[in-house]
Amino acid sequence: MSFYLDSDQRLLKDQVDRWLAQNVTPLIDRHERDCTFPFEILDDLKNFGYLGGKIPEADGGFDLPYVTWGMLMESAGYCWGSLRTIVNITNGTIQKLSRFGTPEQKDRWLQPLLRNEIRCCTGLSEPNVGSNVRGIECRAVKQGDHYVISGRKLWITNGINADICQLVARTYSDSCDGELSTFIVERGTPGYSARRVEKMVLRPTGTSELSFDDVKVPVENRLGPEGQALSGTLAGLNTARVNIAMGAVGAAQSALDLSVDYARTRKQFGKPIGEFQLVQKYIVDMTIRVKAARALSYTAAQALDRGEEAREDCSIAKLYATKAAFEVADMALQVHGGLGYAIGYPIERIFRDTKGGMIPEGTVEVQTLIAGREILGLNAIT
Repeated sequence: MSFYLDSDQRLLKDQVDRWLAQNVTPLIDRHERDCTFPFEILDDLKNFGYLGGKIPEADGGFDLPYVTWGMLMESAGYCWGSLRTIVNITNGTIQKLSRFGTPEQKDRWLQPLLRNEIRCCTGLSEPNVGSNVRGIECRAVKQGDHYVISGRKLWITNGINADICQLVARTYSDSCDGELSTFIVERGTPGYSARRVEKMVLRPTGTSELSFDDVKVPVENRLGPEGQALSGTLAGLNTARVNIAMGAVGAAQSALDLSVDYARTRKQFGKPIGEFQLVQKYIVDMTIRVKAARALSYTAAQALDRGEEAREDCSIAKLYATKAAFEVADMALQVHGGLGYAIGYPIERIFRDTKGGMIPEGTVEVQTLIAGREILGLNAIT
């Protein structure tokens, strides 16, 4: 770890890890059971940079390097996958508002988000559209001083809790013929509704289906230029992949640490199970995966700090780290035996949540094709 971080970053990480262990870890079991999230913890976490960490100080942010931000994501992933996910989703809208928002939009939505006064979601995936952003079907038709939005979004993290939705829709107007635009849609707008979707992974994150039944949204709620959302969305996905990769590294490290402790203390046949050769093989294989995933993820973060697009690095980091995290969690379950299956013990939760990391922001299959395109210069994505 020290190879990637300077002394200030290591100090911040130590402070964050202690705070999370003392203030968040004791809450996890209850919220996992109730499928709820303790949003009040963000009041303190924002002081570490977890809200607005990547936006300029002029907008109320911290302007953190990607390596520092990645470190925060690793710590969040180590503590609780749902925490990392909520932070990532919230900061996605924060960064879009900082980059594209008008002064009025920043006052209305960005500053309340930074103060943890409102909640948000990103309306991107649809019933028929996952990794292929270009295939979005949700429509926004301009009529006078507003847009009429119709369609559905699915697998939307925090949708059931969100006060505002950062929505991407195919736009039609006199100057736009089906290109993608971004809109802010507020909870309570007639025709806009959210329905919780129960799922196996990240249960406290409020995954939802969003419905837009001829929702009228004022023109001033459009975020950024009309028809220009595709490039910004794809660029955002690139950096979000590093966030997920770093969170996966944290989760894998947590599973490894639990397994090392268990192997040292659990006794069978009169000796610690860590003395058995097969258990040691599990521990070594887990350690190799964690170290490799961390190296790839920090390499991608460093490339972004140098101003590179780093598509290959980001995709490879997300591809490897998420797969490795699930493999580590699987091996951790084997080391723990029956205890690993127990609901309320961390291994069961980490096993479920790391499987979920292989899908968002482009599946592992899509990451393979992106990396292949960057390496070969040949496009296998049709």
